[in-house]
Amino acid sequence: MADEETTPDETPETPAVEETAAVEETPVAEAPAADDGEAETSDDVAVAAADEEPAETGPALTRKAQRAQTRHVESSKRAPRTAEERHAERLEERKRKAAQRSRRREKAKVARPDERGPQKTESPVEHGPGRPKVRQGLVISDKADKTITVRIESARRHRRYEKIVRSSSTLHAHDEANDAHAGDLVRIIESRPLSRLKRWRLVEVLERAK
Repeated sequence: MADEETTPDETPETPAVEETAAVEETPVAEAPAADDGEAETSDDVAVAAADEEPAETGPALTRKAQRAQTRHVESSKRAPRTAEERHAERLEERKRKAAQRSRRREKAKVARPDERGPQKTESPVEHGPGRPKVRQGLVISDKADKTITVRIESARRHRRYEKIVRSSSTLHAHDEANDAHAGDLVRIIESRPLSRLKRWRLVEVLERAK
């Protein structure tokens, strides 16, 4: 019986254990609350940062690249075609473009005041459409019938060396009345081919030979 009786030393041990357990349970219960608060705060910050920063977009495509991408998407959606179908599609596209050109030309004709088009202006160039060349030279031969041989002399300054370069050429001109003779200064004009060598015609005799 003496052993079963509780000693005064064992009695205060029970409340001490309970107090220790209570002290240990307090921070354990508060810790998850602090963790949840931190998690919520970090989530809010991440969402706000995502709202503030714009979403990154890829490099802007050019119009050519956009058209190519559109054609690629359309071709991938379209069923494979035979050679005859492709040929028929090309013909339709040609007809459409031809009709478009015709409409554009009709509008241009209506907008233009004169059906013959703008009036031609005289060009400062020596020769051109409807403007034959004119040369002046010295007759060196009149032996052939209705034909004279004219020497055309020219002088020009060299591009690089700035030297006067003289040159001459021989032309055969048609003289219907055999009016010009050797030594005369004449003016000739370009004409249609009259023979194998004649491409010029006599206009007038400027100065007679002495």
